[in-house]
Amino acid sequence: QNQAALLDNDLTVFQTIDDVAKGDIRTQVKNVLGRFMFKGDDIDKKVGVLSGGEKTRLAMVKLLLEPVNVLILDEPTNDLDVETLRALEDALVDFAGCAVVISHDRFFLDRICTHILAFEGDAHVEWFEGGFSDYEEDKKRRLGEDAMEPKRMKHKKFSR
Repeated sequence: QNQAALLDNDLTVFQTIDDVAKGDIRTQVKNVLGRFMFKGDDIDKKVGVLSGGEKTRLAMVKLLLEPVNVLILDEPTNDLDVETLRALEDALVDFAGCAVVISHDRFFLDRICTHILAFEGDAHVEWFEGGFSDYEEDKKRRLGEDAMEPKRMKHKKFSR
């Protein structure tokens, strides 16, 4: 969502994506935009007239088409409608690099994750190969049912 503020308001939707599209994707820019609900005349709109949600979707498409090996996404499903969420999931599943995703959306994580890096408390970090549901089952097996209940962390008091 922060990336939406960096879009050039004077470019059209198509120009914004065409600037970053490379190789085979370049010939499919309209299809890619269509997956993120930019259809027909929408691709000729200037970025400056798009709604906030449309700008967020456009920034997401642009980010996913950048020639990068690593994506870091912090709560990417916040405020997304179902169609955009599905398009994001599909794009991440097809992404050839590594995507580091921080999210509380368990269904989303189950769909896209192949590995979990979980911070389980008391400075313990668990590396797990598999999706989120499999990780939860493993955590129950390792730590018991009680480990699945959220707990409030106790903060240490520091003296000056």
